[in-house]
Amino acid sequence: MKEQVIIDTVNFVKEKLSEAEVGHDWWHIERVWRNAKHIAATESVDMFIVELGALLHDIADAKFNDGDEELGPQIARDFLESKGVERETIEHVESIIRHISFKSNIGGQTWMSPELAVVQDADRLDALGAIGIARAFTYGGFKNRTLFNPEVKPNLAMDKEAYKNSQGTTINHFYEKLLLLKDLMNTNTGKQLAEERHLFMERYLEQFLAEWEGQK
Repeated sequence: MKEQVIIDTVNFVKEKLSEAEVGHDWWHIERVWRNAKHIAATESVDMFIVELGALLHDIADAKFNDGDEELGPQIARDFLESKGVERETIEHVESIIRHISFKSNIGGQTWMSPELAVVQDADRLDALGAIGIARAFTYGGFKNRTLFNPEVKPNLAMDKEAYKNSQGTTINHFYEKLLLLKDLMNTNTGKQLAEERHLFMERYLEQFLAEWEGQK
């Protein structure tokens, strides 16, 4: 049954996100799913919950749904109930969706489980490195944000509401979120994988800023 539920979930997510912004589309989900399975292999977790959490974590991202943070958990619940998944598993997956994001944990992580630790690391890895850079500029373009403005400094003291409403530049987003993720990883495997991706982003920013100043 579990294998069939995973297959059905993949098909459901592919259809649901067929027109999603490309940084948060099925391919993002697939990468997070793959990362989660890789990390989970080194952890003591319920793999079924990890896979469902990874597959459904962005089923209705609040930033694309007028800030509604309950829509994703509700869609996941309705789908999993239709597949006969047990209540405890559904509630765990809902909690993963509610607590996975960087934004929801500004000020401190409010809920954690071994399964969330894995899925959260997998999601954060996709915001780092070469793919993280590509996703950042893709979303910035989607929102028509300025690439960089040296007169606008990164805001490193945002609360959740300020972060949600931020209209900062894409380069500032690196300092306000992406470069912070390495030190927020939960698992040993996640930390190891984040290290190289973090260094790649630092090198990229050095090159970007040097080119901006006409030094290279």
